Amino acid sequence: MVEPTESESLPELDRFIQTMITIKQECEAIKSGQSDAEDNPLKMAPHTALEVTGNDWNHKYSRAQAAYPLDWIADTKFWPHVARVDNGYGDRNLLCSCAS
Repeated sequence: MVEPTESESLPELDRFIQTMITIKQECEAIKSGQSDAEDNPLKMAPHTALEVTGNDWNHKYSRAQAAYPLDWIADTKFWPHVARVDNGYGDRNLLCSCAS
C-alpha cells in the first residue's frame, strides 16, 4: 500500500499517479504478449546510465523506453549506480558489512 503524505505537492502526486499508470500499462503489455515476458523494461529495471549509453543494447525494447518512460523524467532523471543484483537474493540473504 502506498500512502502519500500531505507534504507532497499536487504536481508530485500527479507524477506519482502517472508513474503508477505507466507501470500498469507495462504489466498489461506483458500480459497481452506485446512485451516479452522475460525481456521487458519493467522486469529489467533499473537501467544504469552505463547500460543505456553503452555500445551494446541487447533488449527488445528501446533505450528511450528504458531510460525515459515518461517525458518529464528527462528533466529529473535519477541514475541508479547498479542494476538488479541477483533479483531478490540480497533481500532474502542479508550480510553484515560491519567490522569484525
